[in-house]
This record gives sequence, structure tokens and C-alpha cells, in this order.
Amino acid sequence: MTTTESQIEHDLIKKLDDLKYICRPEIRDREALEQNFRDKFETLNRVKLTDSEFSRLRDEIVNADVFAAARHLREINTFFRDDGTPLNYTLVNIKDWCKNRFEVVNQLRINTGNSHHRYDVMLLINGVPVVQIELKALAISPRRAMQQIVDYKNDPGNGYCKTLLCFLQLFIVSNRSDTWYFAKAMSQLVVEPALFCQEML
Repeated sequence: MTTTESQIEHDLIKKLDDLKYICRPEIRDREALEQNFRDKFETLNRVKLTDSEFSRLRDEIVNADVFAAARHLREINTFFRDDGTPLNYTLVNIKDWCKNRFEVVNQLRINTGNSHHRYDVMLLINGVPVVQIELKALAISPRRAMQQIVDYKNDPGNGYCKTLLCFLQLFIVSNRSDTWYFAKAMSQLVVEPALFCQEML
């Protein structure tokens, strides 16, 4: 019997759960993703933002520039609150990694403008999407999933530029037999076989 994509996805999420990722099946759309990010941001930085402050923060950090987004992930950043006071914040706890929250979401739908994309599995750190995993059935080459990611990236209004998905650092594609990974880049994707992923998928 052929293993379906949904079974591969289920097995992967079970493995991630065993690795202590927190499964968040209720996060299925952009609004839920952003609310989760807000909750994790406020906890990590010990702050409570107003709705207007969060909207401005979100708009400031979403950046189509891959390198700017990566830099934002690893640095201490400054945001000015509604009353003009500066807030120094981080998105990831670099000093004490065990204090970060690692989560997994699946079947996330991001709608931006005319784009309506669905993503198989995402790994989050403190609510920030950093890894996208696309899965295919065994009979289908992982290159199909790679092409799907490229198509999503080239779609006008895509989530990789206009939402929290701008922080994605790594793409993994697999049909359980063959697994590949590639880094997010401005225009060209760098692809390498990912032998290290075989045990997970």
C-alpha cells in the first residue's frame, strides 16, 4: 500500500512531538499565526503591546529582504512605542536557547492579495516561522515540492515577502525516500541532498 502525503505528514509531526516540539493544530491561518507570534513576543520580551503597537511592529519587521530578515532574527532590535519610549527586543533568545519555544504547525493557509497558498509543515521559534517542510507521496519526486515553493515565491503578493513567512530560513522537501533542503535566497535557490533528514522523515 502506498503511503499517502497525509500519513507522511502525520508521522513527521509525531516525530517532532517526540522531539518536544509543541504541536499547534489550531494555527491554520495568517490571523492565528500572527496572534501566536504576538503572544510569544510579549512573553519573551516581558512587555504588553497595544493593538496599534503590535500592528506597527509587525509592519516594521516584515521585510522582503532575506538578509535583513535573517539579521533581525539574531540581533537586539529597537521599536518605539506609542508614547515614544524605545523598546529593545529580540525575536530569538540567542543566549539561552532552552528558553525559546519550539512549535510545529501544519496545513497553514496564507492569503495575501490574490495569493492563496497552503503549506504542509512549518517549524516556529517563538512564533516566528523559520523552516518550511513540503511533503509528497513516495511516487512523486521531491522536485515537485521544490517547484511548488518556487512557484509560491514567484506569485505576486506571496506570503514570503508580505507576512511573517519572510523569516523562513530553510526549505525541506521530502517524499520520505528522498529528502532535499535549500536555503532561502533573493532569487536563486541553493539545493543539496539532505541525508541528515532521512531519520526524521
